[in-house]
Amino acid sequence: MLDIKLIREYPEVVRAGLRRRGDDPAQVDALLAVDEHRRALIKTVEAFKAERNTVSKEISKLRDPVEREAKIAAMRELGDRITELDRHADEAEAEFNLMLLWLPNLPHPDVPDGTTEHDNVVVRSEGQLREFTFTPKPHWELGEALDIIDFERGVKLSGSRFFVLKGAGARLQRALISWMLDVHTLQHGYREIAPPYLVKAEVLVGTGNLPRFGENLFKIEGADLTLIPTAEVPVTNLYRDEILEASQLPIYHVAYTPCWRNEQMSAGRDVRGIKRVYQFDKVEMVKFVTPETSYAELTTLIDNAEDICRALGVPYRLLRLCTADLGTATMKYDLELWAPGVQEWLEVSSCSNFESYQSRRANLRYRPEPGAKPEFLHTLNGSGLALPRVMIAVIENYQQADGSIVVPEVLRPYMGGTEVIC
Repeated sequence: MLDIKLIREYPEVVRAGLRRRGDDPAQVDALLAVDEHRRALIKTVEAFKAERNTVSKEISKLRDPVEREAKIAAMRELGDRITELDRHADEAEAEFNLMLLWLPNLPHPDVPDGTTEHDNVVVRSEGQLREFTFTPKPHWELGEALDIIDFERGVKLSGSRFFVLKGAGARLQRALISWMLDVHTLQHGYREIAPPYLVKAEVLVGTGNLPRFGENLFKIEGADLTLIPTAEVPVTNLYRDEILEASQLPIYHVAYTPCWRNEQMSAGRDVRGIKRVYQFDKVEMVKFVTPETSYAELTTLIDNAEDICRALGVPYRLLRLCTADLGTATMKYDLELWAPGVQEWLEVSSCSNFESYQSRRANLRYRPEPGAKPEFLHTLNGSGLALPRVMIAVIENYQQADGSIVVPEVLRPYMGGTEVIC
C-alpha cells in the first residue's frame, strides 16, 4: 500500500498518479477525511483517558464523601463516553485501513500513459518469424492429431476452459518446467522454493490480490484458504513480519506452481485451444532487494526471462506496459512469444517492480546497517515463464508439414532424447 505520509503531505501527487491510471482521484480526499476523523477520535479518547487517570488519583486523596461520590459518578460517565468513542475510533480505523488497501500503486514517471492494453509500447522484437512452406496449423489441431492434447475429456472432467495433456504433451510441459527451473537456479542464481498452493487471506492482502482483485480468486468454502493465482503470492510473503539484514539482500527465489484464476472471459473469445484457461502452470521469479537497486534488478529480471525465450529459439518481443495495464506494479514489462498457428503474440511473462507497495502490506522490512531503524524493502517478480502459452509457441513454431513437432534442442535432454513428437 501507499505511505500515508506521502498521501497527507503530497495529496496532489497521489491524485495525479491515480488519474494516470484511470482511477478516481476522489479516493484520496475520502481517505484523508476518514484519516482526519480517525485521528481526531484518537486524540479525544487519549485526552479523556488522561483526564480519567488524573481524576482517579485525586479521588484517592479526597476525604469529603459527597465530593468523592460526585467525582466517581462523573468518571463513570466519562468511562462510558470513552467506551463509545473507542468503538467509533475502531470503526474509523477499520474503514481507513480498508480504503488504504484499495488504493492502487502509483505509476513510475517513465511509464507511458494509456487507457487500454493497446497503448502498451513495443520496446523491441527479437528473432525472425519463421517462413513456412505450408500453412501453419493452430496448436489445437496439432495437439489433437498427435493425441497429446485432449480437450473433450478435459471438458468432461471439469467443464469449459480445461484440457488434458497426454503422452509427449504432458512430458513436454514437464520438460519445460524442469528446464526453466534449472536455468534460473543454476545460471541465474535463484533459490528454488516449493510453496503451498493454498494461502490465507492475509497473504493475498500482502501482494495486493485482496481486496481489489478478490473476484478473480478461487476461495475454499468454509475455510480461510484460497487457491493461489500465482507463486508470487506465497513466495513474496515468505518473510512477512520479519526484519532482514542488509547483508541478506538481494534474495532471489524461483518457484513452480499450478495457478488458478477465476478471470471473467468474454463469451466466444479464445474458446479454442489452451491460451485462456482457469488453471495453468507457471515458473515464477521473485526478488527482495534494497530500494536503491530495484530498477537495476528489474533490468536483470527481464533479462533472466528473456534468456528462456532466446534459448527456445522462438521469436519474441518486449513491451513496456502503459498506466492502464500495470496491475499493482509501479513499472511493468511483458514478454510475448509469436505463435504462427493462431497468428498472435502471446504474453508469457510480466516482469514488475512494486517498490514498497507490497512490503508495506506484508510488513517486509530490512535493516540498512546494524542497529539502524528498519525500512521497507522493494519486491519484484516475473514469470520465467508461464505455461501453457509457451507450449503453444513451441508446438506452433516447431511444427512440420506432416504435422509432427520438432523438440527444441534445449529440451531434448528433459525429453529422454526425443527429437520429434510424431
